[in-house]
Amino acid sequence: MTRQSYPDEEQRKRRPVDSTRHHRENGWDYRGRAIYHFTLPVEERYPLFGVLEGESAEEAFIRLNPFGRQVYRMLCGLAQFYEGKGFALKVLAQKVMPDHIHLVIQVLEPLPQSIGAVVRGFKSACTKIYKQDYFCSGENADGMQGETSDGNAAGVHERASDENTRMHGGQEKALVHFARIFAGRGSIWQQDPAYYHERILHAPGQLRRMIDYVKDNPRRLWLKAHNPELFRLHRRTEACGLSFTSMGNHFLLDWPDRQTVEMSRRATDEQVEERMRTALAAAHNGAVTYTAAISKGEKLIARAVREQGYPLVVLLNDGFPKEGSPHARYYKPGGLYFEACSRGQLLLLEPTEQAFLEAGIQSAVEETLRSKAESRHYRYAPIPVTAQRYRFVALNEIAKRLSQTQE
Repeated sequence: MTRQSYPDEEQRKRRPVDSTRHHRENGWDYRGRAIYHFTLPVEERYPLFGVLEGESAEEAFIRLNPFGRQVYRMLCGLAQFYEGKGFALKVLAQKVMPDHIHLVIQVLEPLPQSIGAVVRGFKSACTKIYKQDYFCSGENADGMQGETSDGNAAGVHERASDENTRMHGGQEKALVHFARIFAGRGSIWQQDPAYYHERILHAPGQLRRMIDYVKDNPRRLWLKAHNPELFRLHRRTEACGLSFTSMGNHFLLDWPDRQTVEMSRRATDEQVEERMRTALAAAHNGAVTYTAAISKGEKLIARAVREQGYPLVVLLNDGFPKEGSPHARYYKPGGLYFEACSRGQLLLLEPTEQAFLEAGIQSAVEETLRSKAESRHYRYAPIPVTAQRYRFVALNEIAKRLSQTQE
């Protein structure tokens, strides 16, 4: 994909932002040549298309039920179907998961309508098939109000989810329960815009990584399903008198041998290399590494620690979905962080606002900033706690406090 196929920067600036569709890229021409990755979740992430199976992560696969197989066939014929409507498309990768679909699609020539029309048409066709072949059948129509004998619709959902995780036998029953629960809704797809996700692939190498990610989804789902505690988002984690939102292996907080990695942005390559050598030696001898991974040196060392399989605690600034956000329920760390998390080698910590405002942390940040100003012969001036510079320094100070060995 060449840069010539993209709108110029001035055009992007002139086009208004659609605040209701945060995933939309401002000013992008959605009829032009491009490559997109779409993620389409089912309403409430209900496992409508099949079940995860396999004895190990490497053997994991999705056993599609009859409806899932129909959806899969539609994806395989998507480009050919729209070719007759004047849309030049190519499906580069697709994966039907139990509760969502991944689609990587290339627009080969300018389209008569936006690529969104293709996605909407596909989603509508899936809903139509579901209603015709499952929802309106005699069996599915029985008890459509979605209530149990005690009027509890949530109980139906809970039991249906349990049944749907069993091998083979629960799949048809799960479809019936889904019909009862969502009888009053016009679509099988998640209606909240926050759950409809698209990504335009710009960078070199991004396409290969995205295709690999789509194909790898069953393995990742297996790892998450079999290590639920490692992927659970905790909103009230307490450590060293501070509170955090966290995800990962919390036993790392109790590990006795710890080290902090903090590197100045002005550190030379030689300084980074030397610090990496000592950090890896300490990690090899059993130390858990704490870092905010902000500067280039910190990121390089954190990556080396993670890639060599040593335990790592990373301090984040605004790294998790906000409490109450629709994204929070399905959040998981991306890329290599996911792999490290699944192996129990990673803990992600995001300090709460109270942690940033804690008196001891504020005092430590002020002392660090004053020392830096004096070393550069600048006049020290306090900065607000909401400033990004304060937050980054505070993350390192919090990492230092956490890494101090508790008596």
